[in-house]
Amino acid sequence: MAATLPAAGNAAAAADPQRLTVDLNASEGPVMLGANGSLYGLSDDGVPSDAAMEPLKITSISQKPEGGAQHPNGDALTVSKSFFRNGGGEINVMMQDIYAKWPYEDLGIDDYLPKVDKIAKEVSADPNSDRFVYIPFNEPDQIWYKLDVADQAQYEKNRDRFFKDWKTVYHRIRAIDPDARIAGPNEAAYHTRLLKDFLAFAKRENVLPQVMTWHELGSGSLRDFQAHYDDYRELEREAGIAPLKINIDEYANRRDLSVPGQLVQWISMFERNKVYANMAYWDAAGNLSGQVVRSNIPNGGWWLFRWYAGMTGDTVKVTPPQPNTIDTLQGLASLDTSRRQAQVLLGGSAGDSDVVVRGVPRSVFGRTVTATVAEAAWSGYEGQHAAPQVLARTKVKVADDGSVTVPLRGLHKMSAYRVVLTPGGSGTPSAASVPWSASYEAEDAAITDGKVYTQGTVQNANGYAASGTKDVGSLNQPGSKVAFSVTVPKDGTYDLAILYGNQSGGPATQKLSVDGGDPVTVTYPSTENWTYRAKKDVRVQLKAGTHQLTLSKGDAEVTLDRIDLTSRTGAPAASYEATLADISGKPSYDYTSSAGVGTGSLVLRSGDKAVFDVYAPRDGYYTVVPRASAAVKLSLHGETVTAAPGRPLRLYLVAGNNRIAMTSGHSAVRSLDVSGDGSTAGTLSYEGASATLAGGAKLVDSPHASAGSYIGWLGNSPSSTAEFPVEVPRSGRYLLVVHYAHNDRRDNGHAYNTDIMSRTADITVGSADPVRVTFKNTWSWDDYWTVGVPVDLAKGTNKVTFGNASAWAPNIDRIELGRVVG
Repeated sequence: MAATLPAAGNAAAAADPQRLTVDLNASEGPVMLGANGSLYGLSDDGVPSDAAMEPLKITSISQKPEGGAQHPNGDALTVSKSFFRNGGGEINVMMQDIYAKWPYEDLGIDDYLPKVDKIAKEVSADPNSDRFVYIPFNEPDQIWYKLDVADQAQYEKNRDRFFKDWKTVYHRIRAIDPDARIAGPNEAAYHTRLLKDFLAFAKRENVLPQVMTWHELGSGSLRDFQAHYDDYRELEREAGIAPLKINIDEYANRRDLSVPGQLVQWISMFERNKVYANMAYWDAAGNLSGQVVRSNIPNGGWWLFRWYAGMTGDTVKVTPPQPNTIDTLQGLASLDTSRRQAQVLLGGSAGDSDVVVRGVPRSVFGRTVTATVAEAAWSGYEGQHAAPQVLARTKVKVADDGSVTVPLRGLHKMSAYRVVLTPGGSGTPSAASVPWSASYEAEDAAITDGKVYTQGTVQNANGYAASGTKDVGSLNQPGSKVAFSVTVPKDGTYDLAILYGNQSGGPATQKLSVDGGDPVTVTYPSTENWTYRAKKDVRVQLKAGTHQLTLSKGDAEVTLDRIDLTSRTGAPAASYEATLADISGKPSYDYTSSAGVGTGSLVLRSGDKAVFDVYAPRDGYYTVVPRASAAVKLSLHGETVTAAPGRPLRLYLVAGNNRIAMTSGHSAVRSLDVSGDGSTAGTLSYEGASATLAGGAKLVDSPHASAGSYIGWLGNSPSSTAEFPVEVPRSGRYLLVVHYAHNDRRDNGHAYNTDIMSRTADITVGSADPVRVTFKNTWSWDDYWTVGVPVDLAKGTNKVTFGNASAWAPNIDRIELGRVVG
């Protein structure tokens, strides 16, 4: 089988492919999905969105206690509503985050105990109290107790103070919440000296935690965690303690977060050891530690976790080329014999690799398999990523020794890859359509009045990720520019993706010219900072041959990392495989034919459901086609429509992820095919100026608003409202898309956290009850994002009213309305 992948740019391929071996006969136990957690991954109910959260099947998160002063949002009980609503597992309550300062002010145990009482009373009173875990101390090896001190005598003095306080707090929690689960000791790094002493003390005093926690926060963790884990389990055995559940409740560095090829290294080591793990909180809350763009848009990291969530059955042994080695090819794999699927996730290294799958059971897969290979690329922390590109669909015979080899060529270091094996059956899968693409690093281009910076290396692990570890900044002089020499194979339209950072505090521009021609303006939305990478997509017309694409300084400073050029062959399109969708009920899997997407058919009957995660680059209408043997019903945004097999539907999708549920009395479904650019034909648009304003809400002039003004000073009083009269031709379910901006922040004095805040608005349609909607901070007052809200409208004139009686609502630029079924 030849699954040739796109060239890896400047990365030199090894002379011989690396080998990653998967043994389907060596089960490691059920897939646990432990490594998908996040510290402050949620900031508010609705940030991130339900559609961004539910598909990931998150097993644990860590948040502050209700009313904690450490950060302005992310309160455990508040975010628990959306977390549990979307199938979340459990919530770690970081009890010391009740304090405002970092490191926490040490006011003594007598100051802390009343706070412990308050937290325990509130958590124990919650209807889901059994799904919370108390973490009484955070990083006591460094904070309050200095348990990492080298001097043994001083260590013992500090240790004894900590143990005394641990016992006191443990009993205090249990006195209020007798069934409480308590976690600790929660060091910033692994300390065998402390843990040996702690286990002996906690066993003797009957104050053992129910969950063992510590942090893995350095590049070295990719090398050392296995030894830490093995050492800890040995300490338990020596102490005569049954194995405790482990949660590595902070892991990874800035250079890892959002980067599929980095994250797969962490996920693989945690999953094979069956421990839970939460990504660290280095920047802003509410984006699952850098995996969600805005509130609802996937980046490359999100897709890796979506793949991870799709693994079922048992994990099986994976042997990488270099186990426990930093920044090397690593992977994890699963086998589900009931679904007749094997999956392999891998990444972390450039060049060529062979994935060798051994022990492929003939009773499950037959004599041939279809191997489907897809790539989740790095798109930046705030760069949108479409559904991962399928690079190859190939049928291959299972060798006499029961093995299948999948050759992968030209891997990208920052990408992760998924290989899915399903029974081959008859027929031929559709060939993967991979358009021509090439990448060009900014540091390799011709730079005028700019500077090359190095970011996110092993040595500087908390630097932000950059393609090739370098970017070009200080493009702040009148003559600053970066000129890329590019070569394209044919005349045509090309998608140009620019990985950038915008530190200007508002929308920034550059001038794009092709071969010195008339420049066009490229506008870049704000980013958190100049190294917090986002992606801007534009379109260029090029003739075959070599060209110079120049990005020159516009009205503010922008940092450039890399550009990608991709041949545009039509409107974006993706086929979502039915046998890889989320299911409920008991659908069956039919692999008699590998035609189409190659992964067989999902057979739905009454009571069964499949849910597809469908990406849309922008709010608007898309063509949706079920590849099915009989009619199916599709449910989206609270609307259900019957779809004939192979017949296109026009459905309104919101920017980012859309969960489309499919049911049927009896239908064999191969895929849900989605295409389009997000047409706004047939939608209704109302500028802020069309609303009736009351109670202090007023129009404010702005060059960044779509019609030159926005509604500001809205809310903070019951009388302050904005009422839009909207006229619709038909009754039914619509998507109300709100274009908004705000930049509320509260600086808690942290060196590394950006404490952004959300705003809310109550939206009332006619005489219906108001619906409270959360609007995430847009990084500046002049950047407009969108939130889609399903509403029911009657034919004719409807009044849509925005307000907030107790706090400020966001600024509103305009609203759009589109019927769900267009």
